[in-house]
Amino acid sequence: MSDSFCRSGGSFDARLAKTCVHAIFRARTFVWHDRVVTTRPAGLRERKKQATRKALREAALRLALEQGPDNVRVEDIAEAAGVSPRTYNNYFSSRDQAIVAAVTAEREARVAAAVTARAPEVRLADAIIDAVLAEYTDSGEARRDALLLITTHQALREVFLGTTDALSKPLAAAITERLSAIDEFTAPVLAAGVAAAIRVAIEQWLQPASDAAIAGFVVVSRPLSDLLRASLAPLVPALDDADVRAGSAANTPPNHAPGHARS
Repeated sequence: MSDSFCRSGGSFDARLAKTCVHAIFRARTFVWHDRVVTTRPAGLRERKKQATRKALREAALRLALEQGPDNVRVEDIAEAAGVSPRTYNNYFSSRDQAIVAAVTAEREARVAAAVTARAPEVRLADAIIDAVLAEYTDSGEARRDALLLITTHQALREVFLGTTDALSKPLAAAITERLSAIDEFTAPVLAAGVAAAIRVAIEQWLQPASDAAIAGFVVVSRPLSDLLRASLAPLVPALDDADVRAGSAANTPPNHAPGHARS
């Protein structure tokens, strides 16, 4: 069903109108974080832009790890990536944004893809929590070094926290894909709630040390995985309720009441 048909102004009932909303929601291209995700393969121009963006963020992180972020200039990053400072400014608004992007790039798209890929009988809450934990708690050596850099520099911590909002649109699209019968508000609201919960968990995880002797560093009182589970837990009843209302969970018990988590 095309966007133009849905907008044609013809007389049709509310059920058809809702179908139009979902058709448009799925068909349109969404800008997710630092890239454009479409249903078609990227063209040559877009692939070049993606390659340039990747080269810039990788150069930014490499130089920051080698020299310390305060000693890295935008001009240094641009030169290392083989582009001009003017080109750099077309991709990133600051040095810190480029450094953080080396850690967070495409994370939101991977979370959304993982949620969409789960079998229909898997609870929406489980699909989302598993995807979030997989992407936000990866313990690879390169990622650990980058996160250590971020957690020990306040400006980088603030930029890192701000990236959580970028999950809302791709996750809303993934939820709509799984629960095609839901109304147009449920998916965006749930996705925004998940993004907010992740931010709360990371804020707790990145609490700066109060001891003057180690000021500027982060005291990790609990693993990030535990904090993510705890912050997402209040959303589970709402996610389960969306499952039930959409009739998407094949293993829903007959006596399951909306708003109560399944065992």
